[in-house]
Amino acid sequence: MTRSMTAFARQQSEQSWGTLIWEIRSVNHRYLESHLRLPESFRELEGGLREKLRKKLQRGKVECTLRFSLAEQSNAQLTVNLELATQLRDAAQQVSNLLVDSSPLNPLEVLRWPGVLQESQLDMKQVHRDTLSLFDAAIDELIDNRQREGKELKQLINQRLEAISEVVVQVRAKLPEILAKQKQTILDRLEEAKVELDPNRIEQELVLLAQKADVDEELDRLDTHVTEVNRVLKQKGSVGRRLDFLMQELNREANTLSSKSIVAETTQCAVELKVLIEQMREQIQNIE
Repeated sequence: MTRSMTAFARQQSEQSWGTLIWEIRSVNHRYLESHLRLPESFRELEGGLREKLRKKLQRGKVECTLRFSLAEQSNAQLTVNLELATQLRDAAQQVSNLLVDSSPLNPLEVLRWPGVLQESQLDMKQVHRDTLSLFDAAIDELIDNRQREGKELKQLINQRLEAISEVVVQVRAKLPEILAKQKQTILDRLEEAKVELDPNRIEQELVLLAQKADVDEELDRLDTHVTEVNRVLKQKGSVGRRLDFLMQELNREANTLSSKSIVAETTQCAVELKVLIEQMREQIQNIE
């Protein structure tokens, strides 16, 4: 399926510990060029993220931005190391048994002991797994958007291809009349100038003129290239480079048709072909 290289995707995930947001933008580029903007605590994921992009995309300049924020309660949540607190209580009781008139153990003093009061630690392994899963969803959304825009580009290109085929049909239909008019024009000029030439020589010159003006071969190649473009548009995977090459071939035939033009009608048709080909080429620059 034809895919555009221009698209945008955004995926957001809300978890108990906070929020993850992936934003992916892509534009046309000759090759696949990826740029990742990650918080420092996610840098170790960069290699895996690039590999995911290489597996699913072939061309385009892709910018991926990850935004990560902790929930407010995540920063304030505290836990008590009960095992250590129990050990402190037992130790304090043993000391109390050795002393006379010892005061009871103050719970606040236990909490002040290093290691008793702990901040809950965020499970970064789980956060990283969630980040990779959300990235997969963002890439899938990007591909869907690329395919949707690619479908529209394909329709525009098909319209131009149909117009090119119509121009070719018009030139084929006009060609015999054009050659006949050109032959008569030359004969009329010779008659007006009262120039006496060898009839065989005149016939040879007319045959030579007809050969120079014969564009059947160019029209055949235009039809062949149009057929090939239609075939490539139906292929899967990256087709942009192949289509770009075919635009060059179509343009070459249009230029040849223009150079062989002997009347205004064919010149106008050649110009129209060039316009249609250029319109397609501009659209194809965005196809993966």
